[in-house]
Amino acid sequence: MKSLLSAASALAIFAASPITPAHAEEKSAWRLFVSDHAQPIVHAIDMETGHKIDTFTIKAPTSLYRSDSGRTVFALQGKGDVISALSSGISFGDHGDHGDIDVEAPKLLDISFEGKKPSHFVDHDGDIALFFDGEGKARVTREADILEGKPAIREVATDAPHHGVAIALGDHVLVSEPNAEKPDELPVGIRVVDRSGASVGDLHECPDLHGEASSGNLIAVACAKGLLVMSVGKGAPAIDLLPYAGLPEGKSTTLVGGRGLQYFLGNYGPSAVVLIDPKSENAFRLLELPTRRVHFAVDPVRAKFAYVFTEDGSLHRIDVVAAKLDGSLKLTEPYSMDGHWSDPRPRIAVAGDRIVVSNPLKGLLHTIDAETFEQTADIAVEGRPFNLVAVGGSGETH
Repeated sequence: MKSLLSAASALAIFAASPITPAHAEEKSAWRLFVSDHAQPIVHAIDMETGHKIDTFTIKAPTSLYRSDSGRTVFALQGKGDVISALSSGISFGDHGDHGDIDVEAPKLLDISFEGKKPSHFVDHDGDIALFFDGEGKARVTREADILEGKPAIREVATDAPHHGVAIALGDHVLVSEPNAEKPDELPVGIRVVDRSGASVGDLHECPDLHGEASSGNLIAVACAKGLLVMSVGKGAPAIDLLPYAGLPEGKSTTLVGGRGLQYFLGNYGPSAVVLIDPKSENAFRLLELPTRRVHFAVDPVRAKFAYVFTEDGSLHRIDVVAAKLDGSLKLTEPYSMDGHWSDPRPRIAVAGDRIVVSNPLKGLLHTIDAETFEQTADIAVEGRPFNLVAVGGSGETH
């Protein structure tokens, strides 16, 4: 009897005592993935130290895209007829009151997606759509399946090869409609198809379709006369045309979506950008630039800001709330927009508290303090560093 009472007393004391969680430390990790303009390689750089972690050899020079989660980086090799996938090595777990971060070595996954002339990558909530211009087909899969090494793929075919795009939304896929008479020209609209491949509703007209982005629960596709804006919820998306209003003659052909604030940033003519709030009465606000535009990006950490690089070698910070330039910083020698559209020119990425601008002709990555908007250290990269993708964040490690 005595031993039973002692055991019960010990259990009571244990139950009444607070349970101390495993020791946790706050950790930040940011990585930059950099493709070369001419060589079939991708560098992974630790942004905390500026040192290269690894270099991955692929089939052809590539454009880089990151998944929404940041766990995967995709290398679209248009001249290699393949898309490679890399694990960034950084992942996060949500525990309600805090998030955990797990950091491992980045690696080139033993998974690739082959097809003629891959051109577009779109991720929406882990549903990934890869479009192949040379086939006029999209391949749709899930990021989780890719990371497990078992990607289930479903194909969505259009009527002809064309420079198109697809957006996967659960049971539905939005896919571009080729120009029936001239399929080598830009698409003419968006069609919604279900899992069986059957069309849902009518064609949504969008002449000169080029440019797609998402922000919050909205997706926008740029057209000749305005944007197709889609509200994502249960079932097929609601799609409406938002005509360009109060703007001079022109159109957007590239869009990026705001983070933290719901808006879109697009090009509009060679030396201007346009801020787009589809839910505002004054949906379009045009911002003229000092010279022609080279590249632009939004800040996913400081939602109020976006950045644009111009051909005079300057980086400009955009206050998206006030719709004005509120800072400029000379970084490079001029990069003229004359010449071929694919010539090596700077690109922008935001890695936590640092803005990074590639300088391919000098073999440098320029870093800028995002708080002070002042240039800090340069990172030397052999070759011609070109496309940039930043992945990372902060969390607890146990």
